[in-house]
Amino acid sequence: MTESKNELVSSVQKVFGLLECLGAEKEWGITEIAQSLMMSKSTVYRFLQTMKSLGYVEQDEDNDKYTLTMKLFELGSKALEHRDLIQIAAKPMQQLSELLGETTHLAVLKQNTIVYVHKIDAVQTIGIYSRIGREAPLYCTGIGKCLMAYREAEVVEALMADVEFNRFTDNTHADFASYRNELELVKQQGFAEDKEEFEQHIRCLSAPIFDHLGNVVAGLSVSWLILRFNEADKAAYVEKIQAVAKRISLGLGCSTYPPVQ
Repeated sequence: MTESKNELVSSVQKVFGLLECLGAEKEWGITEIAQSLMMSKSTVYRFLQTMKSLGYVEQDEDNDKYTLTMKLFELGSKALEHRDLIQIAAKPMQQLSELLGETTHLAVLKQNTIVYVHKIDAVQTIGIYSRIGREAPLYCTGIGKCLMAYREAEVVEALMADVEFNRFTDNTHADFASYRNELELVKQQGFAEDKEEFEQHIRCLSAPIFDHLGNVVAGLSVSWLILRFNEADKAAYVEKIQAVAKRISLGLGCSTYPPVQ
């Protein structure tokens, strides 16, 4: 039987109540939690077992009491990492967008795709559709190429193992071998291109962003409608994008851009 909306809200409230309760003390027994939250012991037990199976709670074998695991900390750290990245990148991206008059994107790796975490829209009347939270393939986006080019070959192969090379346009890479060859070029030149590989009539230039350990953590891109892209100015575009990527990387603690690999 499907839970009603009120029941679902109540369940969520109980879960967060349990998390806050467990966060207040080092360890809790079921009876103590039930009394503190004014919930039945059977309900507390049911929720705790589910949270335990998901890895958010662990149970001491000696006294049967429950404690929080590090999983919530790991989730919080990831959120903080992206928030810091966005805070550092926001102003330089705005300035870059105003300088070039085009849309800028910031994206990170999500399993075997990229996900856009920030964007600055173009001032041009005819813009480019995109949204924060949208995912896109690694093999036909400039940012995807930047995120892969600076990783070990075996890591790239593992990430791409289950990826189907769907052809979005005639320019899209047809297989991993073709994609891998371009990754070598991306690392050599320090930037990546999307030549109408993901969407028709859209051209992108991208540069990698590194953290304090020299790991590539994000990519910065600028997107043009083909009719507004001037091939003769490509080198100047790349120089400006790399300068902003370097500025963001320095904000993340990267002392040398690009880092010595």
